[in-house]
Amino acid sequence: MKKETLENKRMEEIISLCKRRGFIFQGSEIYGGLGGVYDYGHYGSLLKNNIRDSWTKNMIDAREDVYELDSAIFMQPTAWIASGHVGNFDDPLIECRRCHNRMRADTVLESFGIVADKMPIDFINSELNKLKAEKKLKCTSCGQTDIADAKKFSLMIKSNFGSPTDELKEENVVYLRPETCGGIYLQYKNTIDSLHPKLPFGIAQVGKAFRNEIAARQFVFRTREFEQMEMQYFISKKDTEEKYNMWKDTRMKWYLENGIPQEKLRWYKHEKLAHYASEAYDVEYNFTCFGGFKEVEGIHARGDWDLSQHSKFSGVDLSYFDEETKERFIPHIVETSVGLGRLVLMFLDYAYTEDELGGEKRVYLKFNPKIAPVKIAVFPLLKNKPILVEKAREVYKNLKNEFGSVMFDDNGNIGKRYRRQDEIGTPYCVTVDFETIEKDGMVTVRDRDTGTQERIKIESLSEYFNKKF
Repeated sequence: MKKETLENKRMEEIISLCKRRGFIFQGSEIYGGLGGVYDYGHYGSLLKNNIRDSWTKNMIDAREDVYELDSAIFMQPTAWIASGHVGNFDDPLIECRRCHNRMRADTVLESFGIVADKMPIDFINSELNKLKAEKKLKCTSCGQTDIADAKKFSLMIKSNFGSPTDELKEENVVYLRPETCGGIYLQYKNTIDSLHPKLPFGIAQVGKAFRNEIAARQFVFRTREFEQMEMQYFISKKDTEEKYNMWKDTRMKWYLENGIPQEKLRWYKHEKLAHYASEAYDVEYNFTCFGGFKEVEGIHARGDWDLSQHSKFSGVDLSYFDEETKERFIPHIVETSVGLGRLVLMFLDYAYTEDELGGEKRVYLKFNPKIAPVKIAVFPLLKNKPILVEKAREVYKNLKNEFGSVMFDDNGNIGKRYRRQDEIGTPYCVTVDFETIEKDGMVTVRDRDTGTQERIKIESLSEYFNKKF
């Protein structure tokens, strides 16, 4: 089987499992769907929340120098002019004149081995014209060669403060934020004035962001509505290298602690930097469903550009006074930024496993227990035996009070329940049977990965699972 076919097959299998088991659904599906928009079902929401909570614990709860913020999606429009988004936040668009399929020009050029990310539109058109002359540039949808020149396509999504029936007047225009860090910069001063932190310190938040993507066709990897987890760390310029390396180490360790092996990860160094940046690296994960490494997180040394711009455009002094050195200066910033949807896909991609168990083929999600949507499932051996159901409910309630992510399941025969929990990614299943009631007070605990079973005393389950987790 060709590599491309294997990649497409894996992506199709993941998408199918996500729908079948209630992880992720196409947005507005009953109306034909909405491109690049997805809804998270019960297990998808649990998975996403566990990933988010792990990030929050690592970035905020476990530290003394990072504070939390939940800023609004809408911001005063001038803020996006100051940040450069209104004038410069765009991608190069090309369109097929035959079927009107839209494509990102830099992505198309990348497929020919031409690096065009963040390159000027003149350079992109020059490279496209070479491919046109060789009859190599074709529409990815219909295969025709009648492709228009590249033009800038704004990623900002406009909205309107006022009635939807009102004429869209410039004074009423607002933007759905394309990234969450903007709110952090605007609340930097209030954080300083209310909490009085000393440098270095960070402000972190999780929130929705929106981008008018040209082609959002990679499941939840690239969507028009998504969640970001970002942290801006405010420092003195002289500490940039030390703090930048500290955050690189911190973030890489988080992936390893959540079950992603080192060989599936790598650092990608940006050679072409924004004018204000001194360093930029991406954490890349080797996706099976894409057949290669793709960015999941960016770590950037942004200098003092952001606060300087907002100070200039707002007229508000955003400097910091260092009591020890008696210096006043605009802090520099180290940023960590990761897409929560991309992490969901990363964990699904790594967890998706096919094997044989008991002579039968099976599919299961080999999640690290830390982020598994359900940690333990509790069954009665038979659903029509009240004595078993009652005891299983008792075990379920006790485990749920302690471990939270515990599920009661009595739907179908025991084999079907095991297969269902395997596909959900539940690490352990607990079965109450007649011997539990009549003989030894023990239950059967089944391991998801190996299928092995062992008998454990009910009163020992808490200690048993605490060791496992």
